[in-house]
Amino acid sequence: MSNTSPRFLIITALFITCLITANIIIVKQIILGPIVLPAAVIIFPISYILSDIMTEVYGYSYARRIIWLGFLCNLILVVAIWIAGILPAAPFFEAQPAFERILGNTPRFLAASFLAYLAGEFANSFVLAKMKIATRGKWLWSRTIGSTIIGQGLDTIVVLSIGFIGIIPFSTLISMILGHWLIKSLYEIIATPLTYLIVNYLKKKEELDVYDYTTNFNPIQLI
Repeated sequence: MSNTSPRFLIITALFITCLITANIIIVKQIILGPIVLPAAVIIFPISYILSDIMTEVYGYSYARRIIWLGFLCNLILVVAIWIAGILPAAPFFEAQPAFERILGNTPRFLAASFLAYLAGEFANSFVLAKMKIATRGKWLWSRTIGSTIIGQGLDTIVVLSIGFIGIIPFSTLISMILGHWLIKSLYEIIATPLTYLIVNYLKKKEELDVYDYTTNFNPIQLI
């Protein structure tokens, strides 16, 4: 399969769009019942669904490249926002404080976001690829949900622990982690029928169904 496949490029574009959008809107906090969540929860879990689809159809090697590409694109966004923030504002631009407050994430939260993304996405793809071999390609639902529970769990633990430990009470931090983890996992479960439809469509159109029997799972190997 050529990585210039139009379907693969569409999945890649959607994955990166979801990732970057989530990192912009994460600054707003919303309330769902008794749980306080970042607004990113409305779109970030979709990146995991797309990652599942990439790994299931195209294999871990292709997913690994897109995970790093997503990291690079997010880094470009952060650097561009930082440069825009430190450049002198025009005299008639009165929204500089609002710009810095909304888009000027602290180094601590940026580090938390980057580390959580890499840990969660690579764990998600690794677990799914290994479970596909273990289940011989059966029970897709078990590996999409299972890999997401682990990947989203790592992502949530890393980002919230680094971002808030020492700032909020430990009991509150644990409650936040469990709440976020639950919502993100439920997102994957609800989307399972759609995941099945997309995976089956892609496997048929691409004439591809990769099993990572001989794959090197080193996350930093790009080739």
